[in-house]
Amino acid sequence: MSKKDSVTIYDISKELNISAATVSRALNNNPKISVKTRELVMKTAKKLNYKQNKLALALKSGRTNTVGVIVPYINRNFFSAVIDGIENELSPHGYHVIICQSHENVELEANHVTTLLNTKVDGIFMSVSKSTEDHDHFQKVLNEKVPLVFFDRKKDIQGVSSVTIDDFKGGYLATEHLIKQGATRIAHFSGNLNLEIYRKRHDGYIKALKDYGLPVNEKWIVHTNSKIETGASAVSELWQEKTVPDAIFSASDYAALGAIQELKKLNVSIPDEVSIVGFSNEPFTKFMELPISSVDQTPVLMGQIAAQVFLEQINGNQSLSIEKKVVLAPELYIRKSSNKEKNLKGKPLASME
Repeated sequence: MSKKDSVTIYDISKELNISAATVSRALNNNPKISVKTRELVMKTAKKLNYKQNKLALALKSGRTNTVGVIVPYINRNFFSAVIDGIENELSPHGYHVIICQSHENVELEANHVTTLLNTKVDGIFMSVSKSTEDHDHFQKVLNEKVPLVFFDRKKDIQGVSSVTIDDFKGGYLATEHLIKQGATRIAHFSGNLNLEIYRKRHDGYIKALKDYGLPVNEKWIVHTNSKIETGASAVSELWQEKTVPDAIFSASDYAALGAIQELKKLNVSIPDEVSIVGFSNEPFTKFMELPISSVDQTPVLMGQIAAQVFLEQINGNQSLSIEKKVVLAPELYIRKSSNKEKNLKGKPLASME
């Protein structure tokens, strides 16, 4: 057979002396076609360099087998790990992932939503930006009857599923651990409290202090962000006071790292004088000269479950009426930055008992 620029299913059917309909079903993994026939068709398609017409398939099935993922930043291990989990779960089902960055800008986030909808994606996964207050672009997704799944950062919108961790429990676990290490003056480096995840970590911190009869000192609650320099400047500010904290719970590993760097400049011993716990369990936390205790957010698992929620929704008979709110349990990994007990080397603490 002479080589063609564009091989069709009719060329494959002629080569194998079977109907074009059988070839089409085999190429689309129709269970009515035997495994032997499917393998033969696939082998012949590869030999003839056949390329499926993705546009035609999309028009026929109503699906493009692509999904969009919108994250604040791709260069953060947490978000890249979530995307990895989504891809790992969806790839066996033939899905491809389009990745967009909002850079914490709600206008850019909304533009990405419009672009993805114009691309006819089958679903959108999103961790909302810090500046997101308006919900119009979310409603646009729902109006198009496209599944929308929030992960980590979310908004409570009817018809939208979400996969998060129990940030309140994570904040409680971190603070309780510091208390059990003997700390009584615990500072909190919070993130943007307009975001639910940081607000809940803050609330877990407050609850642990109250449960153990410790005072809440508003001067020791410093609003930082996920940057090293903000953790350093927070320490610099606090250590100008007469009474200083003996522990820090940071809602961000990066701010915790900045705090450690500044405390070393001040010749403060860690954890003997000040114990520190971060949040997110970034890879660098375990490989430092002074490994940092941190609350793990299980990002790969979060991505996998978000993908499973999407598959259940898109394959379900009830379509968008399926709505799930999945909350994963956090784990506290205890390392040298807070560990005054020598027998707790990197142990995960997964409960408040």
